Amino acid sequence: MEHASHPDILKRLKRAQGHLASTIAMIEAGRSCVELAQQLHAVEKAISNAKRELVQDHMEHCIGDGMGHEGADAKTAMSEFKALAKYL
Repeated sequence: MEHASHPDILKRLKRAQGHLASTIAMIEAGRSCVELAQQLHAVEKAISNAKRELVQDHMEHCIGDGMGHEGADAKTAMSEFKALAKYL
């Protein structure tokens, strides 16, 4: 199921992929450790932002919107939230 946030998450992941490719090229080129650390930080940040967006979207639309409709009951929603929380 695609959510409205998935295109933005995909952009973030592609950004992380680009940063990672740059990091690999920099290592192969013998660039400085400071520059490598900066690139790795950019990879981590892009992935972290993508994960945060995905989790927030899921909590709002899959868990939150499902409550009170033909979707999840409170017990099911809480169980799903607990499963999701381990990735925060």
